[in-house]
Amino acid sequence: MNYRQLGNTDLKISELSFGTWAIGGSWGKTDDQESLKALQRAMDAGVNFFDTADVYGDGHSEELLAKATKGKEDDIYIATKFCRGGDIHNPETYSDETVRHYLENSLRRLQRERIDLYQIHCAPFEILKQGKVFEVLDKLQQEGKIRHYGVSVETVEEGLFCLTNPNVKALQVIFNIFRQKPIDELFPQAQEKGVGILARVPLASGLLTGKFKTNTDFEADDHRNFNRDGQSFNVGETFAGVEFKKGVELSEKLSWIAEGRGTMSRAALKWILQHEAITTVIPGFKTTKQVEDNLAATEVPDFSQEELEKLAQFYKEEIHEHIRGAY
Repeated sequence: MNYRQLGNTDLKISELSFGTWAIGGSWGKTDDQESLKALQRAMDAGVNFFDTADVYGDGHSEELLAKATKGKEDDIYIATKFCRGGDIHNPETYSDETVRHYLENSLRRLQRERIDLYQIHCAPFEILKQGKVFEVLDKLQQEGKIRHYGVSVETVEEGLFCLTNPNVKALQVIFNIFRQKPIDELFPQAQEKGVGILARVPLASGLLTGKFKTNTDFEADDHRNFNRDGQSFNVGETFAGVEFKKGVELSEKLSWIAEGRGTMSRAALKWILQHEAITTVIPGFKTTKQVEDNLAATEVPDFSQEELEKLAQFYKEEIHEHIRGAY
Protein backbone atom coordinates (compact mmCIF):
# COMPACT_ATOMS: atom_id res chain seq x y z
CA MET A 1 0.00 0.00 0.00
CA ASN A 2 1.20 3.48 -0.85
CA TYR A 3 0.48 6.40 1.47
CA ARG A 4 -0.04 10.07 0.67
CA GLN A 5 0.02 13.13 2.89
CA LEU A 6 -3.42 14.64 3.43
CA GLY A 7 -2.61 18.16 2.25
CA ASN A 8 -0.45 19.95 4.79
CA THR A 9 -1.82 17.99 7.76
CA ASP A 10 0.06 15.47 9.87
CA LEU A 11 -2.01 12.58 8.44
CA LYS A 12 -0.42 10.15 5.99
CA ILE A 13 -3.19 7.96 4.61
CA SER A 14 -3.53 5.00 2.27
CA GLU A 15 -3.99 6.11 -1.32
CA LEU A 16 -6.82 3.61 -1.64
CA SER A 17 -9.21 3.84 1.28
CA PHE A 18 -12.87 2.99 1.66
CA GLY A 19 -16.19 4.72 2.08
CA THR A 20 -18.78 3.06 4.31
CA TRP A 21 -22.09 4.34 2.95
CA ALA A 22 -22.91 0.94 1.42
CA ILE A 23 -22.41 -1.06 4.62
CA GLY A 24 -24.50 1.43 6.58
CA GLY A 25 -27.52 1.39 4.30
CA SER A 26 -29.21 2.70 1.12
CA TRP A 27 -27.37 0.23 -1.10
CA GLY A 28 -29.65 -2.77 -0.69
CA LYS A 29 -29.21 -5.76 1.61
CA THR A 30 -26.19 -5.78 3.92
CA ASP A 31 -24.60 -8.34 6.23
CA ASP A 32 -22.81 -6.93 9.28
CA GLN A 33 -20.54 -9.94 9.72
CA GLU A 34 -19.45 -9.75 6.09
CA SER A 35 -18.96 -5.99 6.47
CA LEU A 36 -16.68 -6.52 9.48
CA LYS A 37 -14.68 -9.18 7.62
CA ALA A 38 -14.30 -6.82 4.67
CA LEU A 39 -13.12 -3.98 6.95
CA GLN A 40 -10.57 -6.32 8.51
CA ARG A 41 -9.35 -7.42 5.07
CA ALA A 42 -8.84 -3.78 4.10
CA MET A 43 -6.86 -3.05 7.27
CA ASP A 44 -4.75 -6.19 6.80
CA ALA A 45 -3.81 -4.82 3.38
CA GLY A 46 -2.62 -1.54 4.91
CA VAL A 47 -5.72 0.64 4.56
CA ASN A 48 -5.59 3.15 7.43
CA PHE A 49 -8.40 5.55 6.50
CA PHE A 50 -12.18 5.14 6.31
CA ASP A 51 -14.84 7.67 5.41
CA THR A 52 -18.30 7.60 6.96
CA ALA A 53 -21.16 9.91 7.99
CA ASP A 54 -23.66 10.15 10.81
CA VAL A 55 -26.54 9.47 8.39
CA TYR A 56 -25.14 6.28 6.86
CA GLY A 57 -27.65 3.80 8.23
CA ASP A 58 -28.53 6.37 10.93
CA GLY A 59 -25.07 5.92 12.42
CA HIS A 60 -24.76 2.19 11.76
CA SER A 61 -21.62 2.48 9.64
CA GLU A 62 -19.96 4.46 12.46
CA GLU A 63 -20.85 1.66 14.89
CA LEU A 64 -19.37 -0.94 12.55
CA LEU A 65 -16.16 1.07 12.28
CA ALA A 66 -15.98 1.23 16.09
CA LYS A 67 -16.07 -2.57 16.26
CA ALA A 68 -13.60 -3.05 13.42
CA THR A 69 -11.03 -0.54 14.72
CA LYS A 70 -11.26 -1.23 18.46
CA GLY A 71 -7.74 -1.07 19.90
CA LYS A 72 -6.43 0.50 16.67
CA GLU A 73 -7.68 4.04 17.28
CA ASP A 74 -4.18 5.52 16.97
CA ASP A 75 -3.41 3.70 13.73
CA ILE A 76 -6.68 3.83 11.78
CA TYR A 77 -7.97 7.28 10.85
CA ILE A 78 -11.68 7.95 10.53
CA ALA A 79 -13.37 10.78 8.68
CA THR A 80 -17.04 11.36 9.37
CA LYS A 81 -19.56 13.98 8.29
CA PHE A 82 -22.45 15.96 9.71
CA CYS A 83 -25.47 18.17 8.96
CA ARG A 84 -27.69 15.94 6.83
CA GLY A 85 -29.42 14.60 9.91
CA GLY A 86 -31.24 17.94 10.08
CA ASP A 87 -32.64 20.58 7.76
CA ILE A 88 -29.59 21.43 5.67
CA HIS A 89 -31.08 24.79 4.68
CA ASN A 90 -31.68 25.97 8.26
CA PRO A 91 -28.76 27.97 9.74
CA GLU A 92 -29.58 26.47 13.16
CA THR A 93 -28.38 23.11 11.86
CA TYR A 94 -24.88 24.62 11.86
CA SER A 95 -25.02 26.33 15.26
CA ASP A 96 -22.51 25.54 17.99
CA GLU A 97 -25.13 23.62 19.97
CA THR A 98 -26.36 21.52 17.04
CA VAL A 99 -22.94 20.70 15.57
CA ARG A 100 -21.69 19.78 19.04
CA HIS A 101 -24.69 17.45 19.37
CA TYR A 102 -23.88 15.77 16.03
CA LEU A 103 -20.22 15.47 16.99
CA GLU A 104 -20.84 13.96 20.42
CA ASN A 105 -23.18 11.38 18.90
CA SER A 106 -20.58 10.41 16.30
CA LEU A 107 -17.87 10.17 18.95
CA ARG A 108 -20.12 7.92 21.04
CA ARG A 109 -20.91 5.61 18.12
CA LEU A 110 -17.27 5.53 17.00
CA GLN A 111 -16.12 5.04 20.62
CA ARG A 112 -13.44 7.68 20.16
CA GLU A 113 -12.43 10.85 21.94
CA ARG A 114 -11.52 12.74 18.77
CA ILE A 115 -12.49 12.72 15.08
CA ASP A 116 -9.49 12.69 12.74
CA LEU A 117 -11.32 14.53 9.94
CA TYR A 118 -14.74 16.10 10.52
CA GLN A 119 -16.51 17.14 7.33
CA ILE A 120 -19.48 19.35 6.48
CA HIS A 121 -21.73 17.01 4.51
CA CYS A 122 -22.72 18.77 1.27
CA ALA A 123 -24.29 21.84 2.83
CA PRO A 124 -25.96 24.37 0.50
CA PHE A 125 -23.58 26.97 -0.92
CA GLU A 126 -25.42 29.82 0.83
CA ILE A 127 -24.71 28.17 4.20
CA LEU A 128 -21.01 27.80 3.40
CA LYS A 129 -20.82 31.45 2.33
CA GLN A 130 -22.33 32.59 5.64
CA GLY A 131 -19.21 31.17 7.31
CA LYS A 132 -20.65 30.54 10.78
CA VAL A 133 -20.15 26.77 10.57
CA PHE A 134 -16.40 27.25 10.08
CA GLU A 135 -16.23 29.28 13.29
CA VAL A 136 -17.96 26.42 15.12
CA LEU A 137 -15.48 23.91 13.71
CA ASP A 138 -12.54 26.13 14.68
CA LYS A 139 -13.81 26.11 18.27
CA LEU A 140 -14.27 22.33 18.35
CA GLN A 141 -10.79 21.89 16.94
CA GLN A 142 -9.34 24.14 19.64
CA GLU A 143 -11.11 22.00 22.24
CA GLY A 144 -9.42 18.89 20.83
CA LYS A 145 -12.67 17.24 19.72
CA ILE A 146 -11.58 17.17 16.09
CA ARG A 147 -8.09 16.88 14.65
CA HIS A 148 -8.80 18.49 11.27
CA TYR A 149 -11.87 19.50 9.32
CA GLY A 150 -12.93 19.55 5.70
CA VAL A 151 -15.93 19.87 3.41
CA SER A 152 -17.73 17.44 1.16
CA VAL A 153 -18.93 19.54 -1.78
CA GLU A 154 -21.24 19.07 -4.75
CA THR A 155 -19.71 21.62 -7.13
CA VAL A 156 -16.35 22.98 -8.20
CA GLU A 157 -17.55 26.47 -7.28
CA GLU A 158 -18.24 25.37 -3.69
CA GLY A 159 -14.84 23.71 -3.53
CA LEU A 160 -13.05 26.83 -4.74
CA PHE A 161 -14.86 28.89 -2.10
CA CYS A 162 -13.88 26.47 0.67
CA LEU A 163 -10.24 26.80 -0.37
CA THR A 164 -10.37 30.44 0.74
CA ASN A 165 -10.67 29.24 4.35
CA PRO A 166 -7.12 28.42 5.54
CA ASN A 167 -8.37 25.92 8.13
CA VAL A 168 -10.15 23.68 5.60
CA LYS A 169 -7.68 20.82 5.18
CA ALA A 170 -9.60 18.48 2.87
CA LEU A 171 -12.21 18.56 0.14
CA GLN A 172 -14.29 15.54 -0.73
CA VAL A 173 -15.45 15.68 -4.35
CA ILE A 174 -17.18 13.48 -6.90
CA PHE A 175 -14.41 12.48 -9.27
CA ASN A 176 -14.25 9.68 -11.81
CA ILE A 177 -13.90 9.13 -15.55
CA PHE A 178 -17.47 10.44 -15.95
CA ARG A 179 -16.83 13.53 -13.79
CA GLN A 180 -13.57 15.21 -14.79
CA LYS A 181 -14.41 18.88 -14.23
CA PRO A 182 -12.30 19.33 -11.02
CA ILE A 183 -9.07 18.70 -12.94
CA ASP A 184 -8.75 22.10 -14.59
CA GLU A 185 -9.14 24.58 -11.75
CA LEU A 186 -10.00 22.98 -8.42
CA PHE A 187 -7.15 20.48 -8.25
CA PRO A 188 -4.31 22.94 -9.00
CA GLN A 189 -5.63 25.42 -6.42
CA ALA A 190 -6.05 22.69 -3.79
CA GLN A 191 -2.45 21.60 -4.34
CA GLU A 192 -1.23 25.18 -4.13
CA LYS A 193 -3.01 25.67 -0.80
CA GLY A 194 -2.01 22.31 0.66
CA VAL A 195 -5.53 20.89 0.79
CA GLY A 196 -6.11 17.15 0.42
CA ILE A 197 -8.61 15.69 -2.04
CA LEU A 198 -10.82 12.70 -1.28
CA ALA A 199 -12.37 11.24 -4.45
CA ARG A 200 -15.87 9.90 -3.87
CA VAL A 201 -18.29 8.06 -6.20
CA PRO A 202 -15.17 6.80 -8.01
CA LEU A 203 -17.00 4.03 -9.87
CA ALA A 204 -20.08 6.15 -10.68
CA SER A 205 -22.25 4.01 -8.36
CA GLY A 206 -21.08 0.88 -10.15
CA LEU A 207 -21.44 2.03 -13.76
CA LEU A 208 -17.66 1.96 -14.18
CA THR A 209 -17.47 -1.69 -13.13
CA GLY A 210 -19.02 -2.57 -16.50
CA LYS A 211 -21.31 -5.09 -14.80
CA PHE A 212 -24.67 -3.39 -15.39
CA LYS A 213 -27.10 -3.87 -18.25
CA THR A 214 -29.88 -1.44 -19.16
CA ASN A 215 -32.41 -3.80 -17.52
CA THR A 216 -30.46 -4.22 -14.27
CA ASP A 217 -32.79 -3.91 -11.26
CA PHE A 218 -31.86 -2.50 -7.85
CA GLU A 219 -33.52 -3.19 -4.50
CA ALA A 220 -36.15 -0.74 -3.26
CA ASP A 221 -33.86 0.55 -0.47
CA ASP A 222 -30.91 1.08 -2.84
CA HIS A 223 -30.35 4.73 -3.80
CA ARG A 224 -29.64 3.54 -7.34
CA ASN A 225 -33.35 2.84 -7.39
CA PHE A 226 -34.94 5.57 -5.25
CA ASN A 227 -32.56 8.40 -6.22
CA ARG A 228 -31.93 7.44 -9.83
CA ASP A 229 -33.16 10.83 -11.03
CA GLY A 230 -32.39 12.87 -7.90
CA GLN A 231 -35.72 12.25 -6.14
CA SER A 232 -34.17 12.12 -2.64
CA PHE A 233 -30.89 14.07 -2.81
CA ASN A 234 -28.45 15.51 -5.34
CA VAL A 235 -28.69 13.57 -8.59
CA GLY A 236 -24.90 13.70 -8.95
CA GLU A 237 -24.46 11.31 -6.03
CA THR A 238 -26.13 8.51 -8.03
CA PHE A 239 -24.44 7.29 -11.21
CA ALA A 240 -22.38 10.54 -11.12
CA GLY A 241 -25.42 12.40 -12.46
CA VAL A 242 -25.65 10.42 -15.69
CA GLU A 243 -29.02 8.89 -16.61
CA PHE A 244 -28.73 5.15 -15.97
CA LYS A 245 -29.31 3.73 -19.44
CA LYS A 246 -27.04 6.35 -20.99
CA GLY A 247 -24.45 5.53 -18.34
CA VAL A 248 -24.54 1.84 -19.26
CA GLU A 249 -24.07 2.76 -22.93
CA LEU A 250 -21.12 5.02 -22.10
CA SER A 251 -19.51 2.44 -19.82
CA GLU A 252 -19.66 -0.14 -22.61
CA LYS A 253 -17.66 2.24 -24.80
CA LEU A 254 -15.05 2.38 -22.05
CA SER A 255 -14.61 -1.38 -21.71
CA TRP A 256 -11.15 -1.07 -23.30
CA ILE A 257 -9.70 0.42 -20.11
CA ALA A 258 -9.75 -3.07 -18.53
CA GLU A 259 -7.25 -4.44 -21.07
CA GLY A 260 -4.14 -5.40 -19.16
CA ARG A 261 -5.68 -4.18 -15.90
CA GLY A 262 -7.96 -7.08 -15.01
CA THR A 263 -11.27 -5.29 -14.52
CA MET A 264 -12.89 -2.00 -15.40
CA SER A 265 -13.23 -1.08 -11.73
CA ARG A 266 -9.50 -1.49 -11.09
CA ALA A 267 -8.73 0.56 -14.17
CA ALA A 268 -11.21 3.30 -13.19
CA LEU A 269 -9.66 3.58 -9.73
CA LYS A 270 -6.14 3.60 -11.17
CA TRP A 271 -7.09 6.50 -13.45
CA ILE A 272 -8.08 8.52 -10.38
CA LEU A 273 -4.88 7.65 -8.53
CA GLN A 274 -2.77 8.93 -11.43
CA HIS A 275 -3.89 12.49 -10.63
CA GLU A 276 -1.31 13.90 -8.25
CA ALA A 277 -3.82 16.18 -6.52
CA ILE A 278 -5.68 13.11 -5.19
CA THR A 279 -4.85 12.08 -1.64
CA THR A 280 -7.08 9.02 -1.59
CA VAL A 281 -9.90 7.40 -3.49
CA ILE A 282 -12.77 6.00 -1.41
CA PRO A 283 -14.80 3.32 -3.21
CA GLY A 284 -17.64 1.68 -1.34
CA PHE A 285 -17.99 -2.03 -0.65
CA LYS A 286 -20.30 -4.63 0.82
CA THR A 287 -18.18 -7.77 0.55
CA THR A 288 -14.61 -8.93 1.11
CA LYS A 289 -14.38 -9.77 -2.58
CA GLN A 290 -15.20 -6.16 -3.52
CA VAL A 291 -12.53 -4.92 -1.11
CA GLU A 292 -9.95 -7.24 -2.65
CA ASP A 293 -10.88 -6.23 -6.20
CA ASN A 294 -10.57 -2.54 -5.33
CA LEU A 295 -7.26 -3.06 -3.53
CA ALA A 296 -5.83 -4.59 -6.71
CA ALA A 297 -6.21 -1.20 -8.42
CA THR A 298 -2.98 -0.05 -6.77
CA GLU A 299 -1.02 -2.74 -8.63
CA VAL A 300 -2.33 -2.43 -12.21
CA PRO A 301 -0.39 -0.59 -14.93
CA ASP A 302 -0.66 3.18 -15.30
CA PHE A 303 -2.52 4.69 -18.23
CA SER A 304 -0.23 5.98 -20.95
CA GLN A 305 -0.30 9.65 -21.91
CA GLU A 306 -2.11 8.68 -25.09
CA GLU A 307 -4.76 6.79 -23.11
CA LEU A 308 -5.20 9.69 -20.70
CA GLU A 309 -5.75 12.07 -23.61
CA LYS A 310 -8.24 9.65 -25.15
CA LEU A 311 -10.26 9.57 -21.89
CA ALA A 312 -10.15 13.36 -21.57
CA GLN A 313 -11.49 13.68 -25.11
CA PHE A 314 -14.18 11.06 -24.45
CA TYR A 315 -15.37 13.06 -21.44
CA LYS A 316 -15.58 16.29 -23.43
CA GLU A 317 -17.26 14.81 -26.48
CA GLU A 318 -19.53 12.09 -25.10
CA ILE A 319 -20.08 12.48 -21.35
CA HIS A 320 -20.06 16.12 -20.28
CA GLU A 321 -23.40 17.09 -21.85
CA HIS A 322 -25.19 14.18 -20.14
CA ILE A 323 -24.30 15.09 -16.54
CA ARG A 324 -27.35 16.35 -14.65
CA GLY A 325 -27.39 18.77 -11.73
CA ALA A 326 -24.91 21.46 -10.72
CA TYR A 327 -21.33 20.26 -10.57
